[in-house]
Parts: sequence; C-alpha cells; structure tokens
Amino acid sequence: MNEVEQLASWIQESSNIVFFGGAGTSTESGIPDFRSAAGLYQTEQHSPYPPEELLSRHFFDQHADIFYDFYRGKMLHPDAEPNGCHKLLARLEQEGRLKAVITQNIDGLHQKAGSTNVFELHGSVHRNACMDCGRFYPLNDIIRSKDAVPRCTACNGVIKPDVVLYEEELDQNTLYQSVDAISSADLLLVGGTSLTVHPAAQLITYFRGKHTVLLNATPTAYDRQADLLITEPIGEVMIKVDQLLG
Repeated sequence: MNEVEQLASWIQESSNIVFFGGAGTSTESGIPDFRSAAGLYQTEQHSPYPPEELLSRHFFDQHADIFYDFYRGKMLHPDAEPNGCHKLLARLEQEGRLKAVITQNIDGLHQKAGSTNVFELHGSVHRNACMDCGRFYPLNDIIRSKDAVPRCTACNGVIKPDVVLYEEELDQNTLYQSVDAISSADLLLVGGTSLTVHPAAQLITYFRGKHTVLLNATPTAYDRQADLLITEPIGEVMIKVDQLLG
C-alpha cells in the first residue's frame, strides 16, 4: 500500500476528520504562499518595507495607503478557484466524515468549494468593516474602490479588512472552537503549512486521535510526529485520494 492509498484507507475508516491547513493549500490555485523559495516573503525582499512590516497593525494605522497598495496587489486573488484539496474536503464534509476545516488562509477558497464549517484563524479578505461605524463591505467593494484607502460611504471612516495583522491577536472564540474540533477528531490532516506561525501551529498538539497525516512540500519540525508524511503537491494528492474513494 503506497502513501496515497494509506491516506484513502484511513479516511474511509474515519468518522471525525479535521483538516488544519496553511498557505500551501492554495498554491495550486495560483495564490503564492509566504515562506517557500517562491513565496511572498522571498519575492518582496527588495521592497522598501519587508512584508512583516507592511502587514503589521501599526503600519496599517500609520500608512494605510501603502498597506492597501501592497494588499490589493499581492494579497487579493478574487479569480482563484478551489483545487483538488479544497474540493475533496468539501466532499468529505458533505458525507459527514469531515467535521471541521481549520485554516490559516484568508482567501475563502474552502467556502467557495462548498465547505461550511470553516474556522478562519487569520480572518478573511471577504469581510471588511468601517473602523468607525462597523458597516460591512464585501471584497468587491474594496477592489472597485478608486480611493487609495477605501472609506465608508456612511461616515467616511477607514475600512479595514477582517484579517489578522502582525501585532493583533487571533479571535479567541475561533481558537476555542478549533481546539475542540482537533481534540475530538480521530484523523487529523495537516496540509500546506510550515507549522511555524504561532499560536496557530500549536493547535495540532491537542490531537489525541488515531492518525496524523502531514502533507507538506517542505520539511517541518513536526515531520517525525506524523503517522504518515506526504511531500507531493497536496491538490494532486487529494485528487488521487478522491478517485480511490470512488
């Protein structure tokens, strides 16, 4: 039995699957990750500001115009489509096998594929709100705005994406729900994440189930703890698993 067949077998045997994923989940959908050789943090090294600075809360507050120029140009991918990973996870949820998707991504591709129980640790580009009056704005309003800094049509306040910037805390309720989901799972699938961003990466330590499967192109500190390690592209792997499940 090869690695993909083993994964398919464990999925068939499981009734409480949880997926924990990061930026690598969406690279096959055309969205760059952050820390790989071709990732955003590497390709933007020659910018006057490093990405960690551009994506910090203090930078947003002080230079919202520069933030939005970077954000619109590098972080928004409205035409991206779900890949084989997103699609299989949605199918498994519909079948009642997968109970939750926990993601560090802000692209909304899991929901676009059909998943409904998604815990977005770092927020979503699809939710935006006025910092003064709280009025909600969808992603299209941010993209279509001709202002350097999108402003509220009701009070002229600055609109901020509902994404967790550096120096901001993760939503505590989302964290608690994620811990509960992982703690009760019998199969944990971890994919497309370097497991270096905390506190998100620590969530997998709450798993007490049967098997942990790690699907990641590059080595992580958790490789030896996984029951199954797969380094092939996660979307391609999940397409093969989908075919084996029939």
